[in-house]
Amino acid sequence: MADEAKAKGNAAFSSGDFNTAIKHFTEAINLSPTNHVLYSNRSAAYASLHQYEAALSDAKKTVDLKPDWSKGYSRLGAAHVGLHQYQDAVSAYKKGLEIDPNNEALKSGLADAQSAATASASRARVAPPPNPFADAFQGPEMWAKLTADPTTRVYLQQPDFVKAMQDVQRNPSKLNEYLKDQRVMQALGVLLNVKFKTQGGGDDMEIPEADSPPPPPPSQPAKEEAKKPQPEPEPEPMEIMEEEKEKRQKKEKALKEKEGGNAAYKRKDFETAIQHYTKAMELDDEDISYITNRAAVYLEMGKYEECIKDCDKAVERGRELRSDFKMIARALTRKGTALVKMAKCSTDYELAIETFQKALTEHRNPDTLKKLNDAEKAKKELEQQEYFDPKIADEEREKGNECFKQQKFPEAVKHYTESLKRNPKDPKAYSNRAACYTKLGALPEGLKDAEKCIELDPTFSKGYTRKGAIQFFMKEYDKALETYQEGLKHDPNNQELLDGVRRCVEQINKASRGDLSPDELKERQAKAMQDPEIQNILSDPVMRQVLIDFQENPKAAQEHMKNPMVMHKIQKLVTAGIVQIR
Repeated sequence: MADEAKAKGNAAFSSGDFNTAIKHFTEAINLSPTNHVLYSNRSAAYASLHQYEAALSDAKKTVDLKPDWSKGYSRLGAAHVGLHQYQDAVSAYKKGLEIDPNNEALKSGLADAQSAATASASRARVAPPPNPFADAFQGPEMWAKLTADPTTRVYLQQPDFVKAMQDVQRNPSKLNEYLKDQRVMQALGVLLNVKFKTQGGGDDMEIPEADSPPPPPPSQPAKEEAKKPQPEPEPEPMEIMEEEKEKRQKKEKALKEKEGGNAAYKRKDFETAIQHYTKAMELDDEDISYITNRAAVYLEMGKYEECIKDCDKAVERGRELRSDFKMIARALTRKGTALVKMAKCSTDYELAIETFQKALTEHRNPDTLKKLNDAEKAKKELEQQEYFDPKIADEEREKGNECFKQQKFPEAVKHYTESLKRNPKDPKAYSNRAACYTKLGALPEGLKDAEKCIELDPTFSKGYTRKGAIQFFMKEYDKALETYQEGLKHDPNNQELLDGVRRCVEQINKASRGDLSPDELKERQAKAMQDPEIQNILSDPVMRQVLIDFQENPKAAQEHMKNPMVMHKIQKLVTAGIVQIR
């Protein structure tokens, strides 16, 4: 998660969206607070926005976490330069060069810092010439004039313009840096009561020279215009900046509350964790992670109703803020988990399953997918338990028996299936349905029911007769023989099993004697070649040599016949019609 947030921050930084970059780097830092690279990256983003105090704080944190990393000192030096702390910047760059003497960025930064320090010292010794525009930017009347003018009043809603005017107000010599900005020129004209003309671009503006005479007095219409009542001044831009500052401080406090909540959650102090998360929610309502974290605490405490309310609130607020889809999915998954905990019957799982499915449409998370599968499985098991009724199951089985006697096999299958829904542990119902499937020619389905019958009751001889009969019809005589013989272990005198053994032996001996017709032989061989066991025997190099010896070397063949395993495989091939003994 931290790497993903860092990647988003890098992408935003590369595109020049520094505010978004700071947001993502902050998210990454919350997830990995000891990663020095994250603080370094955020410091660069703050510096790009000229927020040098914040840049300096992150740079110091970078150096604290990784004192032997040269780039940290580069960030530290850049922040000091931005704050005009040139000697501190020089010290930072020199410390970085002690670690990495060949770092070009540090060398260049040091040279710039030293030059700036020298220039600053010179300016301190020699008083600068008076600036003819300095008085125009002094005092609160500057903002009043800009607010009164309908054109510049609009500019005051633009943060970059406000910042430019604040820079010039603090240091009028910086005016030259902003002369290409047409808005600044318009503001200068308002402050000097001079109307500047433009001819298609900012480079052609007529700017009074520093030593030019003062502007002529305004014309009479201008005086009349000045006499008009001025509109009520709007709040000064400084108020907006204060609001932003206060908002940022609240976000920082909210993050600290979240950290306190996380620590309390880890030590199982849930009440304290809830207090921290609630406080964080009050300070910052633009981060739904505080809500989902509180929901997680409620989930651990078994307060499922409160958990669900928080999850719904997080989803609603997250959609309003267009939050990360993963955060929405997390809230939905947490809600689904609470609903599963509250489920008492199969229908209670329906809303939980629907909630997990919604979460997966937001983000396909393996953990959510597992929770969905578990909920569906639990719902199915509860449905079976709720539907369980042995008495009705017996009644349905009897109805199936009547239909079977009347040779209404599809109707019989329907009744046997209903009987199994009512009592899925009844081997007789499986045995009877297997008989119906056999009559209908649905041999794979019948075989599956016969095997389930044997699984439920290994001593029930009917299961073996059903399975053996199906295998016989499928012309798998060796498998059918094994099934009948297994059944005789539990019921040695069962006539159906004995008859089954006899029929299988006749078919196997028929193949051994070579009494099969060409078509029968071809059909049996084709079917045998689909059997994985036959394929393994024929691909075994040892068995291939045995078969050759049976044809060419009678003495070696006699030795092979002494090996029970080899003879079993030979018998398998004979039964399948692959090998014939004459």
